[in-house]
Amino acid sequence: MKATAYDIIIRPVLTEKTYDFIHEKRYVFEVDPRASKTQIRQAVEEIFGVKVKSVNTVRTLGKMKRQGAHTGRRPTVKKAYVKIAPDSKGIEFFENMVQ
Repeated sequence: MKATAYDIIIRPVLTEKTYDFIHEKRYVFEVDPRASKTQIRQAVEEIFGVKVKSVNTVRTLGKMKRQGAHTGRRPTVKKAYVKIAPDSKGIEFFENMVQ
């Protein structure tokens, strides 16, 4: 089964730090851990209709959590920092949140 664009992009990451990136046309998404930078680029271009300049990814190890005597780990997450080309329009979903 081939992954669709909607399988690769899981959700946007909306934090104070990522809101500061919106003015630079840089957006952050949580993505499938198996997705490559090329797949992420194609998925963002397909879903939002923009031209992607660059994609940087980071994998964050899940935090250790305790429940009584038992310890476990939250899931590991892969995030993609996507920079949009200067001549391309911004992603409307994010632009509406900043105004």
